[in-house]
Amino acid sequence: MSVARITKIKFKSKEGCDDVSDSYTENAPSEFPEAEQLLQLKIDDTTMMAVSIYKDEEAMERANAARNNRMDTKKDHFESVETSIGFVKLNHSN
Repeated sequence: MSVARITKIKFKSKEGCDDVSDSYTENAPSEFPEAEQLLQLKIDDTTMMAVSIYKDEEAMERANAARNNRMDTKKDHFESVETSIGFVKLNHSN
């Protein structure tokens, strides 16, 4: 069963949010090659949410090193980070 990691980040500034958003858009597909789907949502000027879907927990765990590296290099921009993990019950697209 597919698993999703949902990360909501509140940034210290709009500029920090824009910087991380641009970097994630450009680099995430190559940084997380096992992800079945990557979504990034900009909620407001200083809040972003990322959703990563993997085929199983093992694939998601293999992505942890890349995730930790990305989070560590951008942490000075963060005010807060909330992460949730759950099983995908619906993954519909038209």
